[in-house]
Amino acid sequence: MTEEQKSLQWLSTILDILRKECPWDRVQTIDSLRYLTIEEVYELSESIVNGNRDEMRKELGDLFLHLMFYSKIADDEGCFTTADVIDGICRKLISRHPHISLPDRDGTIHPAVTASTPKWEEVKMKEGRRSTLEGVPQSLPPLVKAIRIQEKAAGVGFEFADSTAAHAKVDEEYNEFCEALRTMHSNKNSDTERDAEEELGDLLFAIIKWARFEGLNADTALMRANNKFYKRFSHVEQRAHDAGRSVYELSTEEMIQYWNEAKSE
Repeated sequence: MTEEQKSLQWLSTILDILRKECPWDRVQTIDSLRYLTIEEVYELSESIVNGNRDEMRKELGDLFLHLMFYSKIADDEGCFTTADVIDGICRKLISRHPHISLPDRDGTIHPAVTASTPKWEEVKMKEGRRSTLEGVPQSLPPLVKAIRIQEKAAGVGFEFADSTAAHAKVDEEYNEFCEALRTMHSNKNSDTERDAEEELGDLLFAIIKWARFEGLNADTALMRANNKFYKRFSHVEQRAHDAGRSVYELSTEEMIQYWNEAKSE
């Protein structure tokens, strides 16, 4: 047994004991764990964006725990086992990489059946999907969802020719958004507000697509921008606190001064 297998077995054994003896672990269900798992995924994402590999290791451990926890509960319910979960993803990897020789469960090499790299979305459709976009969860955060929708569509060839064309689309959507704003300002009602909001959505979608052409991930970029703003504004608040004042008491000029201090640091 490899060190990796020993570690997975250790985690499995600990979970089996906790499911029997720990009051909290014993009462957990698949539904009760769901929102906690979402939190763990975001914490992992944060550690990756921050480049903190030690924190990433810890968050991966938490996620491993959750994945095995779900499988243990499902096994108790007679639905499936941890082995079923792992075997399923192994079979999927073999199916989606027909151009690579991969081992079966018993170690026998599964021979490659094609020499060329397959089109991933085409392979998924052959597995039974009815739509290219079917694999994009409805509950994804809008920005991440936009990226995945664009990637899926691009996988079947629905894409701009190059970055220049994607940039031109951004300019087009920006002009349409500005026009919608002018209309809203001259005749503000629910219809003009909704039109302006729709054009804003189109503009954001186009920017995300342009970023993809340039090899940039808009979700990562926005997360880092959020973190940067948070740190700089926290500095403004701290400077106010150091002066025995509330941030609400600062003038706009003072806020800008402290903000620029944070930028220079």
